[in-house]
Amino acid sequence: MRIDLHTHSSASDGTQAPAEVVRAAADAGLDVLALTDHDTTSGWDEAAAAARVAGVALVRGTEVSARSQRVSVHLLSYLQDPGYRPLADELARIADSRVHRAERIVEALSRDVPITWQQVLDQAGDGTVVGRPHIADVLVVNGVVRDRDQAFATLLHARGPYYVPYHAPDAAAAVELIRAAGGVPVFAHPGADGRGRIVEDAVFDELAEAGLAGLEVFHRDNDEAQRARLEAIAERLGLLVTGASDYHGAGKLNRLGENLTAPEVLAAIEEEGTVEVVRP
Repeated sequence: MRIDLHTHSSASDGTQAPAEVVRAAADAGLDVLALTDHDTTSGWDEAAAAARVAGVALVRGTEVSARSQRVSVHLLSYLQDPGYRPLADELARIADSRVHRAERIVEALSRDVPITWQQVLDQAGDGTVVGRPHIADVLVVNGVVRDRDQAFATLLHARGPYYVPYHAPDAAAAVELIRAAGGVPVFAHPGADGRGRIVEDAVFDELAEAGLAGLEVFHRDNDEAQRARLEAIAERLGLLVTGASDYHGAGKLNRLGENLTAPEVLAAIEEEGTVEVVRP
């Protein structure tokens, strides 16, 4: 069974609609995928309808933005109740902060390179959580950078001159909130030191105590040394180990199914979650 538990659609920063992501997963030979758009569940219904037709199982989820000791943390929340008000309100607050942050970044960039806020809104489209990837796409269209990767390595880098922070809850509090919503929290790409600072080992203990279920060990941004470190931490704390592509369509090089999750891990996630896995 081929299981990819981390993908994005145009509901956040992917380039394909939720249904298109599902169909792409079927074409790639996946049996199961998780749709985990940033700080939103808006793509769930479309993806679920497509999954029933395409013949793949769908794990509905969200990639929740958080922070720990000023380090950015992304938590994959699987199978949570989307109607649980405290989590839904927090996701709305994060998404709103992302939009205002993007506006400020564009305002700063526009002093030096050709870009406007309207171009970013047009690029993102309606119903999308606007973020830095959409700014990157406009920079590509305007010929400022070659692709998203170059944009994030230069103008949009976390240590660059145009970086603007945004609201994100404390990571341990976010884990507790996900659990309260009946979700299963997994730390996304925790060893991705090429993206910026990563958390110290002690943070994993804190998050495990708060209810963290697993670590996304097998991800292209975790190198071999980080994978070994993370597997040891997962074993010590009794956490699940997942693998995924972090697929964004044409937005990134990541390919569906390039890293996979074991069936027994999916079974454990399904047992702990509140929302059912959509099956054809």
